Amino acid sequence: MAYVINDACIDVADKACREECPVDCIYEGDRMLYIHPDECVDCGKCVTACPNGAIASEHKLSGDAERFRDIAVEFFEAFPEAEGGAEDVGAIGSDHPVVAAWPAGGGA
Repeated sequence: MAYVINDACIDVADKACREECPVDCIYEGDRMLYIHPDECVDCGKCVTACPNGAIASEHKLSGDAERFRDIAVEFFEAFPEAEGGAEDVGAIGSDHPVVAAWPAGGGA
């Protein structure tokens, strides 16, 4: 894993990051986007494309954002069909339980 999307994406899911991702590793849940930890090539293009500051290096996560590393891993374990390219897979339509239970209005 190289980059992680945090709660600033919940209920926003701008998708500008997906347009910049050269390996198509940013998948769409119901309320937020998730970076596939095994597909990300650590290019960082998504970070600068995100207008919400919702993406950070896994090594620079702090505070509550740290749990989103595990949330991403667990999301892809729960939805094994989400691999091989987000565009081909399409929207998953579900989220990690923490994200699904997040208060309306999203994060940051």
